[in-house]
Amino acid sequence: MPAYHSQFLSPPKLIGNMALLPIRTQYKGPAPKDSTDYDIIDEAIYFFKGNIFFRNYEIKSEADRTLIYITLYISECLKKLQRCSSRSQGDKEMYTLGISNFPIPGESGFPLNAMYTKPSNKTDEDTMRQYCQQLRQETGIRMLDKVFDQNDKPSKWWLCFAKRKFMDKSLSAPGQ
Repeated sequence: MPAYHSQFLSPPKLIGNMALLPIRTQYKGPAPKDSTDYDIIDEAIYFFKGNIFFRNYEIKSEADRTLIYITLYISECLKKLQRCSSRSQGDKEMYTLGISNFPIPGESGFPLNAMYTKPSNKTDEDTMRQYCQQLRQETGIRMLDKVFDQNDKPSKWWLCFAKRKFMDKSLSAPGQ
């Protein structure tokens, strides 16, 4: 069975070789506003449970690089949410994780530098950092909705994937 790839094939703009796709978000950033019901974050969450089992992932478009980044970030979210007993505690963890300092492609701590190109100049670097932060914040909020139900109980059907690694990679440094 092949991995799931992004349906967003014609990216409006590239930063390095990662697509800057529109998203539905309340957070400020460089991403264009999306008015549809389905964006790249929804797609990454939808495909997460299927894609998480793959050790290799063939990149077919620049949007796949954005999908990979979000998939790796969802794994980080699940690791944090696994330790939370309530939605309010999870909300604090997602906020902290979303705004924490993180490496972008081209920096030494980024796990997939072989697949991503470094932004060409300082402006593109700042745009990529802002876009990644915007993706992180919005993904964190949406994962809260998936993991915690109305009774404030975490979903074991999501948290069981917390120990899995997509492509044997992690956005966090070893030991974190």
